[in-house]
Amino acid sequence: MSKKVIIVGGVAGGASAAARLRRLDEEAHIIMFERDSYISFANCGLPYYIGDSITDRSKLLVQTPEAMYKRFNIDIRIDSEVIGINPENKTVTVRSKTSGDYEETYDAVILSPGAKPIRPQLPGIESNKIHTLRNIPDTDRIKKRVSEDKISSAIVIGGGFIGVEMAENLKEIGLDVTLIEGGRQILAPFDAEMANALAKEMEDHGVKLLLSQTVQGFEEKGELIEVRTASGINLTAEMVILAIGVSPDTGFLRGTGIELGPKGHIIVNDRLETSVSGIYAAGDAIEVTDYVNGTTTAIPLAGPANKQGRIAADNVSGLSSTFKGSQGTSIIKVFGLTGAATGNNEKTLQRLGLPYHITYVHPNSHAAYYPGATPLTLKLLFNDEGTVLGAQAVGHDGVDKRIDDIATTIRFRGTVSDLTELELAYAPPYSSAKDPVNMAGYTAENVLTGRTAVFVPKDLDSRDSASTLLVDVRSEIEHANGHIPDSLNIPVDDLRSRLSELDPSKEIWVYCQVGLRGYTASRILQQKGFRVRNLTGGYKTYQLVRYQAGQRHGGDQPEKTAAISAPAPVIEAARETAAAAQPLRVRDQELRADAELDACGLCCPGPLIQVKQKMDQIQEGQILRVTASDPGFYEDVQAWATMSKNRILQVSKKADGMIEAYLCKGGLLEIEASNPAPSNVSSQEGTSMVVFSGDLDKAIASFIIANGAAASGKKVTMFFTFWGLNVIRKPEKVNVPKNMIGKMFGAMMPRGSRKLSLSKMNMMGMGAKMIRGVMKNGNIASLEELMQSAIDQGVEIVACQMSMDVMGIKREELIDGVKIGGVGYYLGKADQSGINLFI
Repeated sequence: MSKKVIIVGGVAGGASAAARLRRLDEEAHIIMFERDSYISFANCGLPYYIGDSITDRSKLLVQTPEAMYKRFNIDIRIDSEVIGINPENKTVTVRSKTSGDYEETYDAVILSPGAKPIRPQLPGIESNKIHTLRNIPDTDRIKKRVSEDKISSAIVIGGGFIGVEMAENLKEIGLDVTLIEGGRQILAPFDAEMANALAKEMEDHGVKLLLSQTVQGFEEKGELIEVRTASGINLTAEMVILAIGVSPDTGFLRGTGIELGPKGHIIVNDRLETSVSGIYAAGDAIEVTDYVNGTTTAIPLAGPANKQGRIAADNVSGLSSTFKGSQGTSIIKVFGLTGAATGNNEKTLQRLGLPYHITYVHPNSHAAYYPGATPLTLKLLFNDEGTVLGAQAVGHDGVDKRIDDIATTIRFRGTVSDLTELELAYAPPYSSAKDPVNMAGYTAENVLTGRTAVFVPKDLDSRDSASTLLVDVRSEIEHANGHIPDSLNIPVDDLRSRLSELDPSKEIWVYCQVGLRGYTASRILQQKGFRVRNLTGGYKTYQLVRYQAGQRHGGDQPEKTAAISAPAPVIEAARETAAAAQPLRVRDQELRADAELDACGLCCPGPLIQVKQKMDQIQEGQILRVTASDPGFYEDVQAWATMSKNRILQVSKKADGMIEAYLCKGGLLEIEASNPAPSNVSSQEGTSMVVFSGDLDKAIASFIIANGAAASGKKVTMFFTFWGLNVIRKPEKVNVPKNMIGKMFGAMMPRGSRKLSLSKMNMMGMGAKMIRGVMKNGNIASLEELMQSAIDQGVEIVACQMSMDVMGIKREELIDGVKIGGVGYYLGKADQSGINLFI
């Protein structure tokens, strides 16, 4: 006699169980009860249908009752809700919309009732302007509001996955969106600093965030609904999406003898059998074991639900399959960024009192020299034995496969050493020879082996300045552009020669931009006898931690601040000009570019140089469209436009990390004509620099600055003196008459830019070759290319006559285009310059 199996609920767990059962037992009588009309649909795709990313509604329907009956011969009864179970009589009570109430017998049951949205009993909660999202009918109601009723505003309550996805999709179709979250961060599976990166992305795209706000009630006001918070903030919109979480839909099981957890979840063993023999359960309604720490938890995700449905069917059919637990691997798209997590986060480990270590890395998604590389942030959690406990990642590209790699390692109880040994697919468009996962393993291994000790940004709050010294080992320019307060700046390349500035009685806390130079500095100091710790993830991680989500409201562009050192009238004039020069947001279809520029794959200042050259070729009032992959171009092009008296029409970050800008030539001149600067503001527009050094790195820095200034429309003069003359010497030997001293100098000094050495770590010329190789692989212009670009842009290159006489260098030995001048000529140029540099 065939076995009669009842499945309560469809979608992920129930539909998977039904299909597996039929494949294992062709004779079984399988009945599936589903309270709605849809037995299997892509519930994870519902927000994207509302947001028009998915335009065909039928694609949401994974399986229809008719198709499933035809393929699997399953008795499917839709619009039929199981409202009770009698284990003693082995019957279920069904409430059908067409047949009324009746009982059905069974030999085995698989429960997959799912979880329902939490709807708290608050004043006004019954308003039809308040929606939840669980199924197809919910989706249709929301879709109608945005498509047919043409609403323009929405408030999303809840910053979990559904809330964030709904906020994004509603914003994508043009609604004004505010997201209210009761906690201090969105997306609880992520730690706060990682969630901050995703929150910033939402705010950059115009979603308003209100964090740490508790909703107290609702009130309809005509066509609008008001949301009232405990802090006194009241907001109105045309629609509210309630997404504050889910609870197991297991009320019908109370009194049946099936054991439930404190929050109503069904308690099962590893075979997914409940406390009642012959009744199994799967999906969002069950308690599971946390695979990492062994505690019980609930993880409402589609992936585990599908696996559980299959395992429950195996056990009903007599196979001995077990579910070993879930590690909560999850992923989310937030506009242009992707966030993903697996295993335990810091909050969980702290709550359970489990010791752990942290490392951060910020590598590129693929080889930097291949176009389109974008950075990602990867956080790794591991214990004293090196066992990987969890990981989180945020970035534009490649986040999914890195978290999948680590999730697999966790599933096999792998260690950080295993991460270093993973042999992963590599080609420049897809990864780097040292994959980000390998890099995370290397940094973790360094911590465990004692090669470096690390600290995290929150440790700064309790740092004792009397017993520690905070040292920024980045360059002076990086330090000036932003640094951790109370830090001493000693660039890593100068560290060995400046050890005397460090107090050996104090522990030295070093940091750089992403952690790599900090690690190098820590190794130097540790071997010199210092006690030292390195900020894992560097200043970039510090900025993630310090970001205050929810502190700015509205606007499509992130707020930017800069330290300005200038007279008050200059600052005020700059502010007025900047305010007038804010990007004019124009709909894409209204913009018609007269010229196109692809600057993808170029590093700063390459994109700006090309923009300058292209703008020189077009006419006043014409529009240039630029695409670039350098993350800094987003801010750089806006600053450049203001300095060069051009107009930004639109600048945006694309989903793949690319930056697109539309510029109008000369568009800022009319604005300035109608908003003249105060008469006492200096109009010094030039830039002058003395290049005294003949070191390769300093020559590169000189010409990068010169190109950037020239690209901004400034008149640039470079005055080469003493050792700097070697930079502009011809590479070939030139036969000119010289005295003995001149010949000696000529033989000892490097002839031309290709012979220059590094100021630090030259290593008998190997350092210079290495830096040139790095620049070539990173698609960064060489020194010689930078020099030619500067000349092409009209940079004036002047050789000091007095220095030439002292060092026995003749005019014929210098590259073409060099002007000969004295100190008076330079001082005259410096007097006309707003910026003067000595290198």
